[in-house]
Amino acid sequence: MTEDPRLGTTLAGYRIESLIGRGGMGTVYLAEHLGLQRKVALKVMSADLAGDARFRERFVRESRLAASIEDPNIVPIHEAGESDGVLFIAMRYVRGTDLERLLQDHGPLGPDRTVAILSQVASALDAAHEEGLIHRDIKPANILLAPGGATHPDKVYLSDFGLTKRASSDSGLTATGQFVGTLDYAAPEQFEGGALTPQTDVYSLGCVLFECLTGRAPFPRDREAAVLHAHLMEPPPKVTDARPDLPAGIDAVVARAMEKHLRTAFPRPATSPRRPGPRCARRRNRRPAPTRRGVVGSPSRRLVDSSP
Repeated sequence: MTEDPRLGTTLAGYRIESLIGRGGMGTVYLAEHLGLQRKVALKVMSADLAGDARFRERFVRESRLAASIEDPNIVPIHEAGESDGVLFIAMRYVRGTDLERLLQDHGPLGPDRTVAILSQVASALDAAHEEGLIHRDIKPANILLAPGGATHPDKVYLSDFGLTKRASSDSGLTATGQFVGTLDYAAPEQFEGGALTPQTDVYSLGCVLFECLTGRAPFPRDREAAVLHAHLMEPPPKVTDARPDLPAGIDAVVARAMEKHLRTAFPRPATSPRRPGPRCARRRNRRPAPTRRGVVGSPSRRLVDSSP
């Protein structure tokens, strides 16, 4: 394998030390901020995305907005910007593993651990949605796991908020028509170029829920076009086909999260009170996140709460 040419170089004051991971939208490195001598996870976006003027402008603007969100389950963003034509985002380096590696190493998870992990992801999404941001790339590799305490063995962080999109933005595509997301977990509107809403993230979280319990993505296919077709046209798979030991109710939870067209997954009736808590008290006057049919609140939380 050819060594990554960025290793040992410096970008925007960060010395790149080693490769953490590589994906379709960019590469993540372990780096050190030379001034602060602080280790960070430095994501360098692909040249194709960096060359999209609209994406580049929105990336910097909305990364800064994402950095302002304070939630214990969101990876803090230290800096985002552009250096010599290269888009980058510097985040806290989380020591541990991620959900993708956990599933690869240990196979399907039990319901209790699945809910414990995804409830923390839902908390992070609720915070982002209340600020009008859509993550649009919820997947196991973006769910980081650090050692927790005795009652909660997994401390969960949701990463990659540099790819967020405002709920008021028009589509899941860049100006040059490039798809932004991950095929196995993307909602139909991301392929169709439709408007993105909090339900976009709920669909992806439903895909992750399915994979946590079964050990595989919802639509494993040999060809990418077949995966795309399945997201657009096929009904959600049943968890109990792979795990007959689990309660049948989990199939309805996944099916509702992965409703395709004009869905309103897990709506909160207007008469239902929000759960009490510091965040609700702090944000009670904010408008709930819009969805395709009316206005609902915290759909990602209700997805996890509905799991048997």
